[in-house]
Amino acid sequence: MSTSLVIRNARVLCLDAADREWPRADIVILGHRIAAIGPDAGLPHLAGATRVIDAEGLLAMPGLINAHFHSPGNLMKGSLDGLPLELFMLHEVPPLADGGDSERLVYVRTALGALEMLQRGITAVHDDAYHVPVASKASIDAIMQAYADVGIRATVAIDQPNVVEYEKYPFLAELLTPAHRAAMDAAPRQSSLALLSLYAHLIEKWHGKADGRLRAAVSCSAPQRVTVDYFEGLSALSRQHDLPFNIHILETKLQRVLGEDKYAKSLVRYVHDLGLLDARMMIIHAIWIDSEDIRLIAGAGASVAHNPVCNLRLGSGVMPWRQLRNAGVPLCIGTDEMNTDDTTNLWLAGKTAALLQNIAEPDYLDWPRAPEILHAMTAGGARAMRYGDELGQLRAGALADISLLDLDTHAFTPLNDLRRQLVFCEDGSSVRTTIVNGEVVCEGGIASKVNAKALRAEARALMADYSANLQHASSEAAQLAPAYREMFLRAAQRDVGFSRHVSPHPHPTGVRQ
Repeated sequence: MSTSLVIRNARVLCLDAADREWPRADIVILGHRIAAIGPDAGLPHLAGATRVIDAEGLLAMPGLINAHFHSPGNLMKGSLDGLPLELFMLHEVPPLADGGDSERLVYVRTALGALEMLQRGITAVHDDAYHVPVASKASIDAIMQAYADVGIRATVAIDQPNVVEYEKYPFLAELLTPAHRAAMDAAPRQSSLALLSLYAHLIEKWHGKADGRLRAAVSCSAPQRVTVDYFEGLSALSRQHDLPFNIHILETKLQRVLGEDKYAKSLVRYVHDLGLLDARMMIIHAIWIDSEDIRLIAGAGASVAHNPVCNLRLGSGVMPWRQLRNAGVPLCIGTDEMNTDDTTNLWLAGKTAALLQNIAEPDYLDWPRAPEILHAMTAGGARAMRYGDELGQLRAGALADISLLDLDTHAFTPLNDLRRQLVFCEDGSSVRTTIVNGEVVCEGGIASKVNAKALRAEARALMADYSANLQHASSEAAQLAPAYREMFLRAAQRDVGFSRHVSPHPHPTGVRQ
């Protein structure tokens, strides 16, 4: 095989185990992988290269990995005020919805999110895609085809609860009107068998496709949102195919209360006692966890995905970063979705992760440092996506997912400390070229595989019908909101033995009465 691509004379930050860095070096890409890195390593390959990139003045680094994302929220940016998770989800995944989105809308919104990520040097995404009201082969295929066409690396799960809405929460069944309970009972739900058959379709049709860029993951959404038999079936699939297992656990205080009331234990302990907590699990959020939960997570070898901007937007609390790190729990960072982060900007999420702990940890020696944030934004995501050391670092043999950043920008002028400035100064605007799987997929802000301008225009046209759906969901949410608010207030009043809010709230219950 001839050399595909040679990157010449870049400053190279490998972010590998040896923490190698060159002030001036070449990267040789053969097919989908890096063949060599080093000063003048490209010279013997220039004649056979398909393309040579002169990277003088540019930084070559691993592409960022968005470790947790929900693409179905891509058209909802800026559509909601901040709300607690439980009320927010009335708009995000309306519990009484009876009609879904068109396949074309699903494709367009997925492609737009992927394009936004590629422009910022985010080369891989772990998409926990939900489907409203039910999942289908067509909606799954639309998501996967969009990722295939745009050129990003994507690992995708089907995030689909299969229990009735009011069983997912404490207090809710008694707070709802009989009519609302009946409507929730009648809302569309899929059986464990039906959902597992959709996973069979996802794995057979898409896992390993697009030259290995596309992979499947599994998701139960959250342990309280699925039946035990479905939960166990997903775990078996994860083991059989070595797939990541996405699971939201203890994102909010209310979920801590649910665990106490429904299972008489933490939700982490619940998953552990089922025998399902393992190293393939990526636990999402992990905010309202205690020291025993951390011990169980660390013992299982599971990863934790931190979504700091989303956590702030929804007022969920502050994840105990240092306690998890000290216990040896691998961490990664995500943007969650565009109705809670409002962008796909992982640079912003990384900076927020670094700064948020400064007001949560009293000892400044425990505040995150730039190298560990960069690790979470790259190699941490690779581990959670079951890529190991094939991704998230630059080394010979690794997959060629690379971002080239212009060092002649405000973010790096003057250049005092590269790693700190990547975390605290860069916002993605310095990215000039994005390479995925050895292929240039975005250059100078222009996608090379699809027409981004046409997709944006189509998205605006599709919003007429989609906006009507959002308005209908908001109308239903307004009817349900009093019961959900009362549920939220009751949980807020419960003493769970610790707090993940930065400081005591001005009101005794944490909210205004």
